[in-house]
Amino acid sequence: MLHKLKYHKELIGYAIMMAVLMLLLRWFEFRFLILEHQVEMYIGLIAVFFLLFGIWVANKITNPKEKTIIIEKEIRILSTDDFVLNENELHSRKISKRELEVLTLMAEGLSNNEIAERLFVSLNTVKTHSAKLFEKLEVKRRTQAIEMAKKLLLLPPTLG
Repeated sequence: MLHKLKYHKELIGYAIMMAVLMLLLRWFEFRFLILEHQVEMYIGLIAVFFLLFGIWVANKITNPKEKTIIIEKEIRILSTDDFVLNENELHSRKISKRELEVLTLMAEGLSNNEIAERLFVSLNTVKTHSAKLFEKLEVKRRTQAIEMAKKLLLLPPTLG
């Protein structure tokens, strides 16, 4: 029994010596890492700081500020049953029946190709009719032409 206790004391002594040596090695490693490489660590910390600062500045500069604009617009709602084509305006602006068909199909949301297929004409013919309509209605875009035609009662207000 004394022999076992002596064996354990020896084992405990070795364990304590190893723990002290490990602590000593860790202290030397810490000293070497921190004290010997101070400049490199400070440079690394400064680099990380400026990296994060650069990312923050870039996000502030490149993110556009969105501005919401509210447009109030009067909307007139009439039923298609009450719609009467304004013949006077049609004649005064010299809009042909074919141009009126093209305008109606534009209001339905068809593209120039789809209008050409529907009316059995070429794409250039549709573009010519569109250009003449824009000129006669004094507008620049399809949406403006449709809106103007509705105001002049050339199209039903519920179309488009």
